Parts: sequence; structure tokens; C-alpha cells
Amino acid sequence: MKAPKQPPHGHLISVLAFVAGALGVCAAAPAYAVLGGEPMSAPQGATSAKAVARSAVASGASGASAASASNYTVRSTTLASGTVVNEYLSDAGVVFGIAWHGPRMPDLAGLLGTYFPQYQQGLKAQRAARGGRGPVSVQDSGLVVESGGHMGAFGGSAYLPQSLPAGVSASDIQ
Repeated sequence: MKAPKQPPHGHLISVLAFVAGALGVCAAAPAYAVLGGEPMSAPQGATSAKAVARSAVASGASGASAASASNYTVRSTTLASGTVVNEYLSDAGVVFGIAWHGPRMPDLAGLLGTYFPQYQQGLKAQRAARGGRGPVSVQDSGLVVESGGHMGAFGGSAYLPQSLPAGVSASDIQ
């Protein structure tokens, strides 16, 4: 027995409903932190922990100069997926570093902002040299991104070397 033929406009309505739904999801997508910009707005379903202020003491700093050491803030957000994103903000409120760990990769295009094309270019060069699998290590004079993991356990960091406050090192971005 043949299935009754669906009228042509029925298929069109289904496609339009799908596209409208997809656009609605995209339109509701939150703004993320932008490396070199402002911190992220907590996406729907995410929880933000209280920001923790930290002091970085430049190496070799003693009593008098330690008081003038740069301060920075770490703000943690747990995404609905369970992934935790830590944002490192300068005194001026600019994101100079981002780190993540959790069961899913965060939206790197959203997190890296205008640095995403630079990341993609470095990733493409790495993949051409080493193949398409394994951890990512993009190191440029203006951007460093380290990322790796496996299904259910991803982690990584990205930072702007030129924007690290005095006394803050790459190992502080975690």
C-alpha cells in the first residue's frame, strides 16, 4: 500500500517551520566573552560564581613595590553543558585570558571574538603539519590557545600575551 502523497505546500511548511525554529534558537544565543573585550553575559541555563579578585606580584617585587602590583579578577561561569569557563579580567575589566574544562567544548568563536580567524589560521597550519587529530597548540605573538581532551573531558585556555598584567604568567590562566 502506497503512502498518500503529501501536497507540495506541506513540505514547504515543514521546511519553513524548521528554519524559523533554527533562527529562533540562534537569535536567543547569548553574547559570550570576547578575548580582549568585556566578560560574557551568563548564557541561558548557566550559573555565574562570584568573581574572585587576585593579586599578581611581579617577580623580584619587595614590600614597597608589591603594593603597586597589578590586580586581576577571575570570573567563573558554569554553562548548561557542565563546562566551566574562567575569565581573567584586568583592572580595566578587559578579558585577557580564558580557560575552560568540562564535558563539552565551549563556543570558541564566541569566546575568541575577533581573534577566532587568527586561531583558525593557526589551527589549519598545525593540522597541515601534524594531521587532523590531537591537542591544539596555536602560538602566535598576539594569541596563544591550548586545547585538548576527549569526549566528556575537554579543557584548554586562550590568552593575549601582550595583555597579561605584570606578574601574571601563562600558567595562571587555568
